Amino acid sequence: MGRGIVSVPRSTKRPELMADTPSQSKQAASAKQAQAQGESWTELAKTVIYAGLIAIVIRTFLFQPFNIPSASMEATLLVGDYLFVEKFAYGYSRYTFPFGGWPLGDSVHGRFLARAPERGDVIVFKFPQDNSTDFIKRLIGLPGDHIQMKEGVLWLNGKPVPKVRVADYVETIDGEEHHVPQYRETLPGGKSYLTLDRDPEGPADNTDVYTVPAGHYFMMGDNRDNSADSRTEVGYVPAENLEGKAEFRFFSTNGSARFWEVWKWPFAIRYMRLLTPIH
Repeated sequence: MGRGIVSVPRSTKRPELMADTPSQSKQAASAKQAQAQGESWTELAKTVIYAGLIAIVIRTFLFQPFNIPSASMEATLLVGDYLFVEKFAYGYSRYTFPFGGWPLGDSVHGRFLARAPERGDVIVFKFPQDNSTDFIKRLIGLPGDHIQMKEGVLWLNGKPVPKVRVADYVETIDGEEHHVPQYRETLPGGKSYLTLDRDPEGPADNTDVYTVPAGHYFMMGDNRDNSADSRTEVGYVPAENLEGKAEFRFFSTNGSARFWEVWKWPFAIRYMRLLTPIH
């Protein structure tokens, strides 16, 4: 018997080997483009999240920026100064963390990795009366110290703190120059800084003796007659309320230029105060 031969039509092709139609090619390209865009948005989201986490870590454990809204620390700090506060200077407490997010629980108080501050440090702390408002003052009294103001002179543990008159502090108000008596104080240990005495007979120039209790500190503003501090409503500051040590200014503006007044920015910046340490 002869072998039968079956012929296969030439037009018959395997479906999987057939070429894509133009519409299918467009759909594939669109799918790839959508996938690429999705991956791009995912990478952007990751970058933003990572940057946010890094910023939170730096702000919580290393350095946090603050700006000065009041004149209580003139002439050391001026309204419009922007500064970095060293968060690890005195260890960490519930007030070191953003929004009070203390990881050790509400029942745990005090400081972790605590280190004692030194007299003369410029410190940011939470206002003891509400534990939420940020204050910045100079540390004058340590636990156990006896502090008093007599005729504008600071007395520490029964001895007057050396106070030497220096050149006046000059400020401009409504276009007029005003001269304010300025002095240099030197604390035991050698820390030296400038203070202002606007009113020789100010209400806080003569006080009773303050005895700083254990676990607390006594704070004062350098602008002695224009400062809410431990002599008045601030009172003694608990060690737990310390947020960090003010280290240096990174920017300063005199406030004469609003945010949108770009053309005024060069004249509003206090260039001599940029990137300067805080004493």
